[in-house]
Amino acid sequence: MNAAEPLIQLHNLEKSYEAGSGRFFVLRRITLDIAPGEFVTIMGPSGAGKSTLLSIIGMLDGAWQGEYFFLGQPVHAMKVKQRNELHKTNIGFVFQSYHLIDDLTVFENLDLPLSYKSVPHKERVSLVCDTLDRFQIVGKKDLYPGQLSGGQQQLVAVARALIQKPKLILADEPTGNLHSAQGQEIMDLFKRLNDSGTTIIQVTHSEKNAAYGNRIIQLKDGWLVNKDTAAATVG
Repeated sequence: MNAAEPLIQLHNLEKSYEAGSGRFFVLRRITLDIAPGEFVTIMGPSGAGKSTLLSIIGMLDGAWQGEYFFLGQPVHAMKVKQRNELHKTNIGFVFQSYHLIDDLTVFENLDLPLSYKSVPHKERVSLVCDTLDRFQIVGKKDLYPGQLSGGQQQLVAVARALIQKPKLILADEPTGNLHSAQGQEIMDLFKRLNDSGTTIIQVTHSEKNAAYGNRIIQLKDGWLVNKDTAAATVG
C-alpha cells in the first residue's frame, strides 16, 4: 500500500436486519476514508450505529453489504479465515469493559495474543517484558485482573492491544468505566501512541475525549451526517 493511500476505505457500507415484512437498517450507505496516522472519533446518539461500525472496521462482524478495503485489500471479498488473519495481524481492540481473562495473571493476559500467533516462547517472554516495562506495570505482572483498579485493568488492556504492534487501534468507550483521572491517563496514552504513528479510531460520547483526535465523524440513525469535523484541541 502506498503511504498516500487510505488505510481504510468504505464504500456504500450497509448493515440491516429483517424486521417483520421489511428491513431495519443499522448503517446506511457509509462511504468513508481514513488515512494512516489519523486519530478519528466516532460520535452520535445511542443507537446511531457507532459500535456496529467499529465492529465492522475491526472485522468482528462480517454480515454487511458494501465494499471495505483495508491496506488496499478487499475485506468484503474475503473468507472468514482471511479476515481473521488480517485483523489479528493489524488491529488491536480496547473495550469499555477491559475483556481481560480473570484467571490469568497480567503477564499471561499479555502473552495470550502472542500464543495465538505461534510466536516462539522466548520471543513471547521478551515481548511481554518489554511491554510491561513500557507501560510501567512490571510490578503488576503476577497479579490477576481482580486485584487491579479499573484504571490499571484498562492500562493492561491497552498494553495487550499493542503488544503485536498493530497498525490500527479501535477503542469503544475506552474510559467509560474509569474516573476522570484514570480516563485522562488512558487518553494521554492514546495521544502518545498516535503521535508515534499508530492510527486510532475511538467511539465516545465525551467531547473531552474527542478533543484528543484530529477528526470527528458524526452518525445519526445509521447515516453518516458529518465526516470532516475537526476536533478541538486538548487544552
